[in-house]
Amino acid sequence: MATRDHRVGLWPLAICWALTAAAFGAKAVLSAGTTPLILDTDDAMRLTMVHDFLAGQGWFDLVQHRLNTPYGAEIHWSRLIDLPEAALLVVLRPIAGAMADTIVACAWPLTLLLLLLWLSGKLALRLAGRAALLPALVLPALSLVTMAEFAPGRLDHHSAQILLSLAMLYCTIRSLDRPRLAIGAGAAAATAMAIGIESLPMVVATALVFGLAWVAAPRHAAAMRDFGVSFAVGTALALAQGVPPARWLAPATDAISIVYTVAAGLAGLALATLSLVPLRAWPVRLIAGVAAGMVVAGATLALYPAILMGPYGTLDPWLIANWIDRIAEAQPWWTSLVGDPVYPIAVAVPVLAALATIVWNVVRGGSDRGAWLIYGAFLLVATAVMLLQIRAARIAVPLAIPACAALIATAWRYQAARRGMLPALAFVGSCLVSAGIAVGVLATAIVLAFPDYAAATEDRFRAARQACLQPSAFADLAGLPPERVMAPIDLGSHLLLFTSHAVVAAPYHRNQQGVMDAFRFFNGPIDEGRAILAARGVSLVVICPAMKEIRGLVEHTPDSFVTLFAAGSLPDWLVDRSLPDSPLRVYAVAPR
Repeated sequence: MATRDHRVGLWPLAICWALTAAAFGAKAVLSAGTTPLILDTDDAMRLTMVHDFLAGQGWFDLVQHRLNTPYGAEIHWSRLIDLPEAALLVVLRPIAGAMADTIVACAWPLTLLLLLLWLSGKLALRLAGRAALLPALVLPALSLVTMAEFAPGRLDHHSAQILLSLAMLYCTIRSLDRPRLAIGAGAAAATAMAIGIESLPMVVATALVFGLAWVAAPRHAAAMRDFGVSFAVGTALALAQGVPPARWLAPATDAISIVYTVAAGLAGLALATLSLVPLRAWPVRLIAGVAAGMVVAGATLALYPAILMGPYGTLDPWLIANWIDRIAEAQPWWTSLVGDPVYPIAVAVPVLAALATIVWNVVRGGSDRGAWLIYGAFLLVATAVMLLQIRAARIAVPLAIPACAALIATAWRYQAARRGMLPALAFVGSCLVSAGIAVGVLATAIVLAFPDYAAATEDRFRAARQACLQPSAFADLAGLPPERVMAPIDLGSHLLLFTSHAVVAAPYHRNQQGVMDAFRFFNGPIDEGRAILAARGVSLVVICPAMKEIRGLVEHTPDSFVTLFAAGSLPDWLVDRSLPDSPLRVYAVAPR
């Protein structure tokens, strides 16, 4: 299929992007009164980090100095996302003034949306021809993941990781007929690792696919070697740009570090070596590949055994049980299904439809069988991770779009060639199962048919919680001189963004002591909580009553802040300074 036209075309891309961007923009404007533009804590922290970067904070200085007050806490993120957002702010501030943040919050995700449509179109063209192009450009607008990750206000790095996963897939498939594109897969894999280790499963999938392609046919040796070398070199460069030289040899498992650089170097060396060994029989190549993989894994584990503990290996077990394990997006798919089935079903159905389409194309054979096998390996890995943690749907669903586009194109040709109800129903069905929004609407209707279950799964505090995150909620606090604040963990990032105050906690695991102190203050004996405030020099307590941490997220004592606030009997050393119409409650800490 090397002669197939892979050009997406300017006008189809521009029109579909403009319509999708307009829909997302209209939704943001119409819901502005109830839904904050910067809703997620990570987006608020990202913009805060960008502000600090523009204010002179160093490239390698990833400490948020107003977090874990008065000590500061390091954030395990990459500056690679801060850089383009900061560049946009530099251009826009002289023109737009105070509106620059809002414009960047809209422009950045919508720019990445354009790249998403382009990559989806390129993959669909490669796999299924021009008939699949239009569905591939339209389906992202009908995906709940796209609505969450590419809509105005989304500033964090997940959208970039989605694009890099698609780029890895596209370059890997194209390397079947253009081996040099394997370099692009290696560069995308290294960049993804530099941005965040959440990309590790897709990077492993890419390396595995190149190895299996070589096992199946030795002509793929050059592509395997190019991927391995470019990935190893790219990861070394990622370490150099993301970690100060003094810490190049310091191991870490939650971000780019020497751990992943050594693993990438060993993997690149193994792939390059295998590509040069003349092994003619595929069973011999398979044995050699498995042996090389075991050597790489064994050497990495021998050098850095902490990698088996995962990114939260050094976290206090209490925090893992009472905080990390309760994060909704970190739960397994089946747990999320029981809690609120709409989203799990809406992301699972398109993925299953895509997997079925891939299986059908593999079974029927043809010259593109290899491409569909590669595609299937990528999507299977993403699906497996999604089952373990529902947040991996943000990778699996965009990967599923090209296959769903191929399904719709096939159903369209079927109904065009045959008359009758069955072909028409097949086409309509292919569209419905491929569009996450449509699946979500049907799932919502089913849930609403059972009023007791719908009431049990309804989030009654969502509106009040979102009101606490509106910029207007922080206007009074923003007018005060900088102070140190104790607040619920999920309120910390927005306090940093919208005010000049410092906070004890925000939801970042490297701030272990701050998170622990926040839990202890709100849920332990109030006298011990007062001692925490005194030790840190905290002068304000700010809460959002609708947040789970205030409503009793974890076990709390009878004399805790949570218990006393619910009873309306907080101690008199917490002086209420709240405005009557504010969704936030503000308490000044009286001196002893």
